[in-house]
Amino acid sequence: MDFALIMFVALVVTGIIWLIDSIAFKPKRPADAKMPVLAEYAKSFFPVILAVFLLRSFLVEPFKIPSGSMLPTLLVGDFILVNKYTYGIRLPIANLKIIPVGEPKTGDVMVFRYPQDPSLDYIKRVVGVPGDVVTYRNKRLIINGKLIPQTRDGSFDYVTHGLVAVNSDQYLEKLGTHIHKILLQPAMPTLYTDQVNSQFPYRQNCDYNNDGFTCKVPPGYYFMMGDNRDSSNDSRYWGFVPDRNIVGRAFMIWWNFDHPTRVGHFIK
Repeated sequence: MDFALIMFVALVVTGIIWLIDSIAFKPKRPADAKMPVLAEYAKSFFPVILAVFLLRSFLVEPFKIPSGSMLPTLLVGDFILVNKYTYGIRLPIANLKIIPVGEPKTGDVMVFRYPQDPSLDYIKRVVGVPGDVVTYRNKRLIINGKLIPQTRDGSFDYVTHGLVAVNSDQYLEKLGTHIHKILLQPAMPTLYTDQVNSQFPYRQNCDYNNDGFTCKVPPGYYFMMGDNRDSSNDSRYWGFVPDRNIVGRAFMIWWNFDHPTRVGHFIK
């Protein structure tokens, strides 16, 4: 069950119990009588739940990074904060935008509901906005015919959950106003064409072959890729992210048990 839905149910239940007690039972109790335990708990928890619900729904929401698809920008175990209003004010649970504020920009790190299973939250980088033509050939990103600059920046080694050591080349890449690091593994293919979902919406906007692909981003959708380019399950394989699935923009690391020096780092 969605955590926001759990919070909403708890908010409604505690609010109803407190309201019923205040209207139906409190006037009949003697002045020195104690409030029933259930009503007392409801009265105590309702404002706390309300504050947390409003904070998570409209301002910021915490997330934990579970995988290495955004290495080296985000490490496994990073706890991050996500701005919930940058891309518009949305109704909780329904995620329906009611007040437009801004739109995702190329290079933003964004949290969204996975199109193939909206109960899952994913985090990737925006590489294509509506109308963009995104091409990825021989591990080079091209947007609207412009080759995105890459500058070698050493190497990055890490160990996967399966205790497999991975050696990657690290590059600096500039997308829009964002300069960030990406990882490439020279021995890995540009794309695993056999893993591409042939049924995602607007699949006809994409042309795949062994060298890579070209996709035109349809209106109201976004194209997402992980910074760990050869170890990321992203739009290359399951398609575009609709605006209705957007959760918010990741902006800061607030905790990491294994790497406390990362606390307070802003996400580029």
